[in-house]
Amino acid sequence: MDDEAFRREIRDWLAANITDDVRGAGGPGRENEAFPQRLAFARRLAAAGWTTLAWPVAHGGRGASLAQQVIFHEEYAKAGAPSRVDHIGTTMVGPTLMDHGTPEQQRRFLPALAAVDELWCQGYSEPGAGSDLAGVTTRARLDGDRWVLTGQKVWTSLAHVADWCFVLARTEPVPDGGPRHRGLSYLLVPMRQPGVTVRPIRQLTGDSEFNEVFFDEARTEADLVVGRPGDGWKVAMATLAYERGAATVGQQIGFQRDLDDLVALARRTGAAADPFLRERLTRAWIDLTVLRSHTLRSLAAPQVPPGNPSVVKLLWTRWRQGLGELAMDVVAAGDAGDEAGRWERLFLFSRADTIYGGSNEIQRGIVAERVLGLPRQRRP
Repeated sequence: MDDEAFRREIRDWLAANITDDVRGAGGPGRENEAFPQRLAFARRLAAAGWTTLAWPVAHGGRGASLAQQVIFHEEYAKAGAPSRVDHIGTTMVGPTLMDHGTPEQQRRFLPALAAVDELWCQGYSEPGAGSDLAGVTTRARLDGDRWVLTGQKVWTSLAHVADWCFVLARTEPVPDGGPRHRGLSYLLVPMRQPGVTVRPIRQLTGDSEFNEVFFDEARTEADLVVGRPGDGWKVAMATLAYERGAATVGQQIGFQRDLDDLVALARRTGAAADPFLRERLTRAWIDLTVLRSHTLRSLAAPQVPPGNPSVVKLLWTRWRQGLGELAMDVVAAGDAGDEAGRWERLFLFSRADTIYGGSNEIQRGIVAERVLGLPRQRRP
């Protein structure tokens, strides 16, 4: 199928399947919105084969080209489809298991991921180890045929609805004088068991999509370690790389829709008559166009350019925070009416953009050390 025929197919499917109860639902700061309806939509998407679009045919996917993946995410965002409830599983866990999991793990988990029968969350960050991921202190010890986990994770998105969590835990002591990332293991842990406690974290937006997760002698099977025990750092970094693929194009289409709506609000309220605000709106459009071009060029490259995921993270987080700040000035310059709440929520949630997913300070350190070859930053 050529790309234009593919575009018509997904566009027609979305037009026939997006109902008013899910249209535009969910998203940053609103992940609990219409959750049962969005889950049902995700399963309809899966039944039509769209969920595993990028997966290889051998693993039950469609083996779509990169161009078709970009088209899908563009059309999904343009259609006002709901925020995905399965993205952690299908975008991060699935590819990780295909590349690093055992055949038994693939048989056990991939079909359920493809059908959205099981939901996943990510157990990386801890109170004392957020962006400094090598410092995790959650421990796991092998007790017969099971791993036993004790520790705490934090900022765990959708943990309150997840069936499984992929957990980075320390299974071996830090070697004397050696790198801290050695001795970590990547474990697949069932959430619905004694020894797992989930506590929602109420955010500035009023929502609670993030959670604290406590493991108190929680257990998982010995064979549910992905990769070799002690080699979890490599697997964990691979998972993060999968997260920043073609789906970022859809994210940027969502950014474009936000910007278009803000421009429309500025024109309607008269705020666009302010030359300073008008210049900032124009600059936001230019910066987003550059970000999209950079992303598409990077995705098309034979190999991911060194440090590129960090560069993209730096670009989009600062852009979105700037949009939130600009939105507040547009709202203040005119009567936004009922729309004000939407822009207040965007502004409040965007303050976290430069922290989660690896803080911008850490991303700059990665670019400095691994791309520019600057001396390693001193760490306490």
